[in-house]
Amino acid sequence: MSTHAKRERLLLADLLETAGPDAPTLCDGWTARDLAAHLVVRERRPDAAAGVLLGPLRDRLERVQAEFAAKPYEELLGLIRTGPPRMSPFSIKQVDEGANTMEFYVHAEDVRRARADWTPREVDPVFADALWSRLERMARLMGRRSPVGLVVRRPDGRTAVAHRGTPVVTVTGEPGELTLFLYGRQEAARVELDGDKEAVARVLEARLGV
Repeated sequence: MSTHAKRERLLLADLLETAGPDAPTLCDGWTARDLAAHLVVRERRPDAAAGVLLGPLRDRLERVQAEFAAKPYEELLGLIRTGPPRMSPFSIKQVDEGANTMEFYVHAEDVRRARADWTPREVDPVFADALWSRLERMARLMGRRSPVGLVVRRPDGRTAVAHRGTPVVTVTGEPGELTLFLYGRQEAARVELDGDKEAVARVLEARLGV
């Protein structure tokens, strides 16, 4: 049975292939090749991928990621499409779905929205609800560095608190757009922000995300 993560994985690989290795992305300083290398290292080299969260391992992560980035681009795309090796935790369906659904969606938009002629993707209601469900659980983790109170709201009124505090900024948008916003892609997300002008400016400049 297909999963959201599996579908987003293949969509992301297709976008990377179409864009080409030298295409820009929304990931600061990364080309499509750099992003592809990141995705492969994340699933296949946990000894290095831990450097995303652990400062002392950051040099190792950068070195290993550079080694993978030097591989043929088509090889990297093949590894992304193939998915993690059997011994990887990501090979477990539930782990893959939980850890990769939002990750792949956001990185797909990193590729798509870096183009000047990008157009919004139509997200089906089932996938939108899947993103919202994950967003509700992770909102406080992703919004923990917000300098002000932060609330995300769907157009139907459902809300999640990303950070407690005052003044409060409310971000309204579809689940996919709210996901991008809380992942630190504030400028690229199509949302509406309500709140004190200075507070809104501070949120837009904040380093949100995991």
